[in-house]
Amino acid sequence: MAPLKSFNFACLQKGATVMDAAARRRDARGFTLIELLVVVAIIAVLSAIAIPQFLEYQTSAFDARANSDLRNAANAEEAYFLAAGQYLTCADAACESQLPNFRRSATVDITLTANNASGSPTWIGIASSERGRKVFTWDSDAGGMTN
Repeated sequence: MAPLKSFNFACLQKGATVMDAAARRRDARGFTLIELLVVVAIIAVLSAIAIPQFLEYQTSAFDARANSDLRNAANAEEAYFLAAGQYLTCADAACESQLPNFRRSATVDITLTANNASGSPTWIGIASSERGRKVFTWDSDAGGMTN
């Protein structure tokens, strides 16, 4: 047993014993290494589940943005046709500057290809996000979105 001169008697409360004070001091030291490792392991397992799911949601959001931009470009292309009498062939920033009220999202690549030579003009649009997985196609001859 440790000598009493190393024990701090100031931690004793009225009516408390030396053993009560020693137990209180031992419990106040903090967490053990095993407890900390268990907490870290639980956090790692939760992260391993949550991060891939978050990335999947993010990818689907970028795909939805490309789909939306292509639909907006289709409306702008039809407005351009009503004003100019023909469809426009353009890509990315050129579409933004020439199509009325069209704003492309930063991560979306879009290409519109017009076929004005025939008696019934048509156009095809392709859009994808650099951070998405899908490629969307609009065919005016087919009546809209083809995928």
